[in-house]
Order: sequence, then C-alpha cells, then structure tokens
Amino acid sequence: MSYTKKQSEIDKILEGGALMGEILEKLGKMVEPGRNAKEIDDQAEKLIKEAGGIPAFKGYKPHKHATPFPSTICASLNKEIVHGIATADKVFKEGDVFSIDIGMQWPAKSGEGKNGNGYFTDTAITVPVGEIDEKIKQLLNVTRKSMYLGIEQAKPGNKIADIGKKIEKYVKPQGYGIVRDLVGHGVGHEVHEDPRVPNYYDEELEMWELRPGVVIAIEPMITMGDYKVVTGEDGWGIFSADGSLSAHFEHTVVVTESGPVIATKRPSENI
Repeated sequence: MSYTKKQSEIDKILEGGALMGEILEKLGKMVEPGRNAKEIDDQAEKLIKEAGGIPAFKGYKPHKHATPFPSTICASLNKEIVHGIATADKVFKEGDVFSIDIGMQWPAKSGEGKNGNGYFTDTAITVPVGEIDEKIKQLLNVTRKSMYLGIEQAKPGNKIADIGKKIEKYVKPQGYGIVRDLVGHGVGHEVHEDPRVPNYYDEELEMWELRPGVVIAIEPMITMGDYKVVTGEDGWGIFSADGSLSAHFEHTVVVTESGPVIATKRPSENI
C-alpha cells in the first residue's frame, strides 16, 4: 500500500466517489421526523449495491477480536458523534441532528483494488431533523466550514499538519470542542490508511508532505461542549462525554497538481 495512488487508481476513486456523493445526498433527503436509522441504512445498502459497490463499513473489524460492525452506515444521533449502529429504535424527532457516515468499495468484482473489489471512498454529513435551534444551526455551519477550510490546505507542498492547524484556528476561538480521539485518515486501497489527519495541530505530522496522488478523508468532529468522548455500551457508538450535541462532516479528497479535488462531492453541494 503506497502513500500516493496511481492515476488509474485516482480515476476509479473519483468515479466511485461521485456515486457515493449522489447516494449520500439521497439519504440525507430521507431524514425527517418519525423515520428511523434502520430505514436509512436499508436504503443505503440498496443504493450502494445498485451502483455496483460494496458497503465499506458493514462487517468491518478494527482488529481480529472485534465484533463486526453491523450496519451499512454509521448512524449517529445528537450526542452520539460517530460509529452509531443503525437501529429501528433510533427514531428521529423534530430538533434532532443525525449524522450519516458512509463508505463504499467500488467497483465490486472488478479485479482492481483490494481483493479485486475496487477502491474505497468515505464521506459524511450531519442533517437537521425538521427545525432546529439557532445554536445548533451554528454548530453545523461551523463544522461544515471547518471541513472546507481543511480541504483548502490539501495541496502540494503543504503538510498534513497544515490541515488540522487551519481547522483548529477556525473552530477553537468559537468555543467548540474539537474531538481528539477520532481523526481523518488516508483512504483508497483500504477504508482506513495512514496517515492520521487530525482536526488540530499535531507537530509530528509536519513530516507528511502532501503531493499529487495522495488521497485522504478530512472529517472534523465538533461538539458544543468538551472534546472528551466515551464509548457506548454496544462497543461501537462514540458519545460526547459531557452529553453535548455534536456534528460531523467528511469528504474524500484527492491532492492534485492544481490543488484539492473533492471525490465525494454531492450533486447539489455548493462549494
């Protein structure tokens, strides 16, 4: 597994990423009061398979002794930041915020990529359920903008450290918590690769120079309170330790000679 991808691999990542963006946009439009996370998950798996891909998260094990992740999407509600399991009892109500994190390996059975099943992309949005409080709208806006500011740094000559530095400089003065135990990552050959891409400045990442062919997932996870997190009883869901609401946005980004290209851009997304 190399730090940079070949152009033929980049082409497939961009193609699969465009499909992933279309799928996530459709899923986001499904979120409304009275629906539940299992409905979104069922549709996500259906759309991924129709697109000729494989759900990247379903069955995922971070290590050999772990319980496989049971959902196609990570379905995280309110104070649950990431890695929530999509269950039918996770019902949306007015004023909630719901994060959909989704990955796909594409194209399936292509003879390309890991195990001949294509290349990975990873993306996420946090969706308001009906009308939400102005303070929560601001949380979503700040988290989303911080992602784009980080993406702007993904250009040749910069370092991985520059991404987190830019995000932290924007978010921290506004009083939000920047989750430190969870970070972005390389992506493409695997769903999670080196390097780590934190949303805060890490001097150690000055050694990772960005150059054409690098593919990374940039994903700020921001809370209305403290940055500390706890793991839920199911062993997967990650919650804010102080119970504060959170937001999460993510894109798979390709570094090119002319700057960053968002592989997972949604059709209606204005950047």
